[in-house]
Amino acid sequence: MSQGALLGAIFLALHVVIEVALIVRVLLRPHREPASRIAWVVVIIVLPVLGLLAYLLLGETNIGRRRVAQMREVISRLPDIAASAGWDAPNLQTDVPECHAHLFQISKTVNGFDAIGGNRALLMADSNAAITSMVADIDAARDHVHLMFYIWLPDNNGCKVVDALKRAANRGVTCRAMADGLGSRTIIDSPHWPAMREAGVRLAVALPIGNPLLRPLKGRIDLRNHRKIIVIDNLITYCGSQNCADPEFLIKAKYAPWVDLMMRFEGPIARQNQYLFASDWESEIGEDISQLLSEPILTAEPGLSAQVIGTGPTVRYSAMPEIFETLMYAARHQLVITTPYYVPDESMQAALCASARRGVDTTIVFPARNDSWIVAAASRSYYDDLLAAGVHIFEYQDGLLHTKSLTLDGEITLIGSANMDRRSFELNYENNILFYSRSQTREVRRRQDSYIARSLPVNRTVVDGWTWRHRLWNNAIAMLGPVL
Repeated sequence: MSQGALLGAIFLALHVVIEVALIVRVLLRPHREPASRIAWVVVIIVLPVLGLLAYLLLGETNIGRRRVAQMREVISRLPDIAASAGWDAPNLQTDVPECHAHLFQISKTVNGFDAIGGNRALLMADSNAAITSMVADIDAARDHVHLMFYIWLPDNNGCKVVDALKRAANRGVTCRAMADGLGSRTIIDSPHWPAMREAGVRLAVALPIGNPLLRPLKGRIDLRNHRKIIVIDNLITYCGSQNCADPEFLIKAKYAPWVDLMMRFEGPIARQNQYLFASDWESEIGEDISQLLSEPILTAEPGLSAQVIGTGPTVRYSAMPEIFETLMYAARHQLVITTPYYVPDESMQAALCASARRGVDTTIVFPARNDSWIVAAASRSYYDDLLAAGVHIFEYQDGLLHTKSLTLDGEITLIGSANMDRRSFELNYENNILFYSRSQTREVRRRQDSYIARSLPVNRTVVDGWTWRHRLWNNAIAMLGPVL
């Protein structure tokens, strides 16, 4: 045998060994659905080189052992906010009825937060109104402002927040601002970032990229902090789908306007969002701000009951899909969902179909044009089964519907950053608020109805009119869901 043939045989044998080793690893990895295992085994076998690289880069939910250990250590040191003085005041007791108690109980298993009463909520009119309200609250802050965004752009709205933080820092308010290293890279690399630091704003980059070539050695580069959190003076917080940017969203302007839902909360629920911010901040910066979690809770007037749900790759596995599915199965009369990204696992698709089959008026609204062609194709592959079950499907026409919302029987609402896709289930850090309130759920339902009014229904005639090529494309892309 020639030397070249010998080297070729050695490389082939080495490749086979690596391929077999990765297949064994796929089969032994915990928390992986059978469909995902099959998909990855097929990719590794069919794409001998690219498949190996794809699995090494994207095959596992790996944020890095050091980061996992650091995050768990930080969380173990944070105080129990329910032990704060005043937390058990009569005005803060929850009014959640027994029929909905299990919804808040399963959510408690994620972060340990109980539903807490005594909160007031206001639905923002639109994205610009939300930024105006945030700036006003920052300008009125007395002690501290904490801010975390996945995407923060140096545009009109983004710069309004920059200027508000600088003004607050200049008058002695402690300002801490964090932005995701990938989603907010444009403002991090802009002059606004050092200008905020010079003004006294304390800054942090969440999950920094660093050297793109070396970054995969520390964990997956596409695991991101997708949260949108603002906490002011331990009393005011915001939650919803909106990033710190104009609705025109210049980085993806052809899909604009981006249509979001944001709510302003005032009350003890802010302390739970503070907990999420503190855990993110300390894990990145090392600064201990846990004393803010132990401050006495100011007695409030009776108000709505709410609960923060913070998920991510270092939190209990499958937490977010369990929340979604529990809400779907709890519906008795009406279930309305809006989401820009729908790539469910089998159990979630089954839960949504089951809702309609048992007679619940079930509606889901998607954007007609999605900024991710992969997600758009995968989402539409599920339309046939949803329609067959009786789910009402609408596609929003006036921009990219980015709102993540779920309303249940006119009483329960879930809003936040989490999408109904595998990125939000397994890869991204997300924050949501679940609350019980007929009046505020009515407000969210009005907003959802406004989306439906600007949408076109997707019925059986529409789906049956798709060409076989269209169906083939959608279904082929959906097959990659367990891999993506």
